[in-house]
Amino acid sequence: MAKTLELIFETAANKAVTLTVDEPREDLTAQEIITGMQAIVAQNVFEVGGSPFALAKGARVVERTVVEYEV
Repeated sequence: MAKTLELIFETAANKAVTLTVDEPREDLTAQEIITGMQAIVAQNVFEVGGSPFALAKGARVVERTVVEYEV
């Protein structure tokens, strides 16, 4: 089952942005996620359309199952 960590931010222009990380560590803690997201915001690591990330809004792990069929 594929897992993706989604980090949801809001830019200074009030636009929601999601960063994804494939196959996050199984033992990743909420505190590690919060600390990482706060560092991204504090250090202006990313910007979208000239607007830096201003706020860490949320995070989640999404699991999905892919079933492929030969056609």
